[in-house]
Amino acid sequence: MKVIAFNGSARKDGNTAILLNLVLDELRAEGVETEMYSLAGKPIQGCIACFKCFEKKNRRCNVEKDIINECIGKMVEADGILLGSPTYFADVSAGMKALIERCGMVGRANSDMYRRKAGAAVVAVRRAGAVHVFNSLNYFFTINEMIIPGSTYWNIGLGRQAGEVNNDAEGVQTMKNLGKNMAWLLSRIHS
Repeated sequence: MKVIAFNGSARKDGNTAILLNLVLDELRAEGVETEMYSLAGKPIQGCIACFKCFEKKNRRCNVEKDIINECIGKMVEADGILLGSPTYFADVSAGMKALIERCGMVGRANSDMYRRKAGAAVVAVRRAGAVHVFNSLNYFFTINEMIIPGSTYWNIGLGRQAGEVNNDAEGVQTMKNLGKNMAWLLSRIHS
C-alpha cells in the first residue's frame, strides 16, 4: 500500500510539511509506503476548461507544460492521497487549488479513477479560516468517491512561523491519529 502526500505550501519545509510528515510517520510505522510531493517552486496553473480530458480519456491533462500529469500519475498509483495546504486568506493555496481543479477534472473524465481510494486533508493555519480550507480539500475527495478517515479533531495545526505547529499538542496528536486511522482504513480496503 502507498500514500502520496501533496504539500501545497510555498514553503517546502514549513508547517504544512511538518503536519503531513506527522501523518506519514504513523503510516510508515504501520508498513505503508509513503511519498511527499511538494508543489513549492514548481510550475502549475488552474484548469483552462478545454475538456480534452473528456474527449481523449487517456488519464492525462491536455496541458503539458507543468507538473499536473506527474501528479495525476502519482495519485493513480497510490492507495491513499493526502492533500495539505496552508490557510491563505481563508482558503487553499493557489497551487493546491490548481492541483484540485486539474487532477479532479481528469479523474472525473476517466470513470472516476480515484474512486474508493482513501483521502484526507491536512491544514496549517496561523489563526482562523482553516475549517474552510479543510472543507475545500475534502470536496476533492467526496466528488471523486473517495473514503475519508477521521481523527480526534479536524486535521488542523496552529502555527505561523515554520515549526510552530510542533507547539500545538492537540494538532500534533490529531495528525498522529489521522495517520493511524488512515493505515487502518487502507488495511480494510485491501483485505
